[in-house]
Amino acid sequence: MTATHYLCPPWAARVIGGRMARLFKPRVVSVLSVPGRTTGTWRSTPVAVLGHNGQEYLMAAYGHTEWSRNLRASGTGRLTRRGAVEEFTAEEVPADELPALVEEYLRRFGAMPNVTRTFQALPDPADHPAFRITITGRGTR
Repeated sequence: MTATHYLCPPWAARVIGGRMARLFKPRVVSVLSVPGRTTGTWRSTPVAVLGHNGQEYLMAAYGHTEWSRNLRASGTGRLTRRGAVEEFTAEEVPADELPALVEEYLRRFGAMPNVTRTFQALPDPADHPAFRITITGRGTR
């Protein structure tokens, strides 16, 4: 098995950043909810959804995060964006497609606090799991 890398986000990013980003950047930041791989309890975290070549992706900027491991195990989740809840299925992106996605992610979100620094600390695209998502249902909160 290959080693997986993870950077724990700074305290301010974990505790304050996601909440503030949802307030000031609601078009960029969504809330991802994924069932836990052990308990099945739904876990939520703020994420930026990357649109690229007509498809949508979730990328774990901090490496092999809990949400990426849970999404890998379940293959399904929910996104809350602009007041609507969207159910989706997810397919992990193969390693050979990651460099282009990392480049696009940095182009779109690199100006956000800690994003560029995180990718500099974890420069291997394989350290950033990414998932192609397909919306399967929509509802309201």
